[in-house]
Amino acid sequence: MLKFLSKVRIEFNALDPRKAGCLEFLSQCRSMKARESNPGCQVLVKRRTDDQPPVIAVTYADGSEELIDATSVSAQSIRQRILEKGRYSETEQMFREAGEKWPVVIPQEEILLPAPGIKPRKAEEKKQ
Repeated sequence: MLKFLSKVRIEFNALDPRKAGCLEFLSQCRSMKARESNPGCQVLVKRRTDDQPPVIAVTYADGSEELIDATSVSAQSIRQRILEKGRYSETEQMFREAGEKWPVVIPQEEILLPAPGIKPRKAEEKKQ
């Protein structure tokens, strides 16, 4: 998950009951596996004393930033959101490096074509 990020900033009030998502996400960010995937990613924690809702700010490797209100969002959904956006930008970068247009536009007539059936090789061999 951290391999797509350059910086994570987690802000919460330690006495706030809405902090659960932040703490769970922080735990995931500090795991050995996550740290090994991108040792250069900064994980900053700010413990606040005000009544503001818990917030997670992520900066992606491409420089884009996202501010997530973590009051009612689980750490798993935050992680999933980061992975989806990271994979999308990774795919975009691969297409641009290959000199292809982005986003890829599939003509409507190709979308409506029926998909050819694919039979496993073993099934074809058994019939003979």
